[in-house]
Amino acid sequence: MKGKIIKDALILLAITVIAGVGLGAVYNITKEPIAKVEYDTQQNAYRTVFKDAAEFVDIPGFSADDATKIAEESGVIEAGAVTIDGCVQAVGSDGTLLGYVITVTPHNGYSGDITFSLGVQLDGTLNGYSITSISETAGLGMKAQEEAFYSQFENKKVETFTVTKTGSTDDSQIDAISGATITSSAVTDGVNAGLAYYRDLLQTTGGELLNE
Repeated sequence: MKGKIIKDALILLAITVIAGVGLGAVYNITKEPIAKVEYDTQQNAYRTVFKDAAEFVDIPGFSADDATKIAEESGVIEAGAVTIDGCVQAVGSDGTLLGYVITVTPHNGYSGDITFSLGVQLDGTLNGYSITSISETAGLGMKAQEEAFYSQFENKKVETFTVTKTGSTDDSQIDAISGATITSSAVTDGVNAGLAYYRDLLQTTGGELLNE
C-alpha cells in the first residue's frame, strides 16, 4: 500500500512538472505575438488621435503614479477613479513638438476599466480619443466607440467636460449615451484627467520637446 501511494505521488508529480513545462513553453511562444498586437494597437491609437505626427517620443522619466497623482490633485477626478497609464510626445516631420498623447484608464465604467488614448495639441485643443480596451454593455456603453459620442470631444478647447442628459448647450458639455450614463461619465472622467495632466506637463516643460 505504501509503495502504491509513493508511486501515485510520483506520477502526479511528473504530470505536474510536464504540465508546468508545457504551459511555460506556450507562454514563451505566445508572449512575443501578444506583445506585438498590444504595441500595434497602441500605435494605431496614437496615430488616430494625432494624424499630423511623424513619430511619438517617450517622455524621459515618466511615472504613471506621479501623473495620476497630478490629475487627482487637480480636483477634476476623485482619487482612484482614473489612472494615467502613459504619455508620449507627438512630434512633427520637422522635429517640432505638436502636443501629447496621453493614455488613461477610468476604473468606473459600468463593466469595469476602459482604456483609451487622447491627443492634445500644445494650445490645449483636444483632437479626440481612441479606445484600446473596453468591455461595456453591447448596444449601450459600447457606443462610446461610435462617432456619435466620441466626436463630441473632438477639436474642443476646454479645461473640463461635463456630462448632461438634457442636451448640450456649449462645448464643455457632452450628451450622455442613452441608457449608458455611467459609461459616458467614465470616459469623460478619463478625458478630464488627461487634460489635467497635460496642463501640468505644459507648465513644467514650457512646451519644449523632451529628449533622453
